[in-house]
Amino acid sequence: MGYEFDSNIPIYLQLRHYFRMQIVSGQLAPGERMPPVREIAVQYGINPNTVQRALTELEEDGLAYSQRTAGRFITEDRDRIAQMRQILAKETVDTFIKDIRPFGFSLDDIIDVMKSQWSDDNASS
Repeated sequence: MGYEFDSNIPIYLQLRHYFRMQIVSGQLAPGERMPPVREIAVQYGINPNTVQRALTELEEDGLAYSQRTAGRFITEDRDRIAQMRQILAKETVDTFIKDIRPFGFSLDDIIDVMKSQWSDDNASS
């Protein structure tokens, strides 16, 4: 799972975001067992406490849950996953708007660019 961490953002937040994306995209399925903390830590070359913090926050987000002796699992609450998908989309759009606004484009200009890019991306897929 080659993932490069940004040194300007706490690793636990990046790991939490990565797992959120995996869950809302369906790459981690509802009810699927997550790898153990130590396995994730070794895989990414990070401290197990950092992994534990990220996974604890996933639980606080309602996207994962722990079973005492069986490990940690992805929530089976599809409504919660759909809510998180909307939250992540809104966060992404908010960032995009903040980044693009200084260029002085109109909304129509941005929509045209997005439609064009969407078409180009779909054609190459």
